[in-house]
Amino acid sequence: MIAAICSTVALQVRFDWNLGIEYVLVSVIVPMLWVVTLWFSGAYNARYIGTGSEEFRKVLHAGFTLTAGLAILSYAINTELSREYLLLTMPTLAAADLCVRYAWRKRLHRRRATGECMSNVLAVGPESAVVDLVTELRRGSYHGLTVVAACLRETTSGEVAGIPVFGGLAVDDVVDAVRRSGADTVAVLSSSELDGATLRQIAWGLEKTGTDLCVAPALLDVAGPRTSIRPIAGLTLLHVDHPQLSGPRQVLKDLFDRTAAGVALVLLSPLLITVALAIRSTGGGPALFTQTRVGKDGRPFKIYKFRTMVVDAEKLLAELRAVNEHDGVLFKMRRDPRITVVGARLRKWSLDELPQLFNVLLGEMSLVGPRPALPDEAARYADLVRRRLVVRPGLTGLWQVSGRSDLSWDEGVRLDLRYVENWSFALDLQILWKTFSVIFKGAGAY
Repeated sequence: MIAAICSTVALQVRFDWNLGIEYVLVSVIVPMLWVVTLWFSGAYNARYIGTGSEEFRKVLHAGFTLTAGLAILSYAINTELSREYLLLTMPTLAAADLCVRYAWRKRLHRRRATGECMSNVLAVGPESAVVDLVTELRRGSYHGLTVVAACLRETTSGEVAGIPVFGGLAVDDVVDAVRRSGADTVAVLSSSELDGATLRQIAWGLEKTGTDLCVAPALLDVAGPRTSIRPIAGLTLLHVDHPQLSGPRQVLKDLFDRTAAGVALVLLSPLLITVALAIRSTGGGPALFTQTRVGKDGRPFKIYKFRTMVVDAEKLLAELRAVNEHDGVLFKMRRDPRITVVGARLRKWSLDELPQLFNVLLGEMSLVGPRPALPDEAARYADLVRRRLVVRPGLTGLWQVSGRSDLSWDEGVRLDLRYVENWSFALDLQILWKTFSVIFKGAGAY
């Protein structure tokens, strides 16, 4: 339907209906070719629909492929296909398809939030890994997966995280659990007992049931672009590239961050002045709040924020430590008595963070990165957590678009480390896009 509309509109714009029979045929063939190209590109694969950016990449790939194919075919058969018609049709068609898919994705996410359109998953592996998978999928229902049963290494009965346990790791147990639970996907989690031979037997057993099989590698939180298969001496090895923490792409990130921060400061200057005056008019005190934070490689810097608390908030912190509502090394309270009325509004919409654009402009922070840590927090970091200090902290990040203050300390650290290990310019753009919707909802901000 979208292809037919775009093709018809392109004909009207380019030829104003003064066209020959060949273009009528082209306008009929192009929609069919578009559907076929999307199918071959995998854009209709249920695994990609509704989650991640892979679906959108496949649509763009189909657009480039069909455009190039039509141009080559026109040259090969010596048909003068109008370049204006082609340039009008294909970009419009790809853009319209992406917009419609985005709208349907949002509708699908809303339905999945109510438990509809979900795939049932049987989790197989150690209890701790199953609990992590259940927690992650419950928090992100948009993935379209829900764990309905488990097969555990430690036990063969009872339940874990509210999920019934239908057996152990034996092949017969897994196949029987699929039938009993009605699962259409089996997720095999990393376990020493699940070697290659056992996985093959499970795969063979699932062939008869038509159940999908997913295997979680032992190396977690490493994105697909960093991994590739290397067959060596009859073995299938997983090659893992090092994260791109330096080089031309980081130079591009720095240039983009500083340019975007400078433009944002100019455009938002009326808002910044208004917020500063509002803070000054309620109770006095400075409009800006500065605090020492730990940046890249552990270097301290002064962070700028709009003041949202009373002037002597730091002195009152010691009295409130006993009622900390956050785990780990962070201090958070949903109803912190130090927060002013204006400050509560600023925090809800994250307006108090806007002065950090100056930190980005100075190169002390990035637009996207891990949460900037306090010195006493960084001093208590374990070696694993210090990994988040190899990049500049961010104005926003995975932690913000995934729950903000509602996240536990361990979840926040895991997301920060995932960002460090899998950074890409595309990931930054994706996080920035999601940040606007998170701020608009105001969830997790206190």
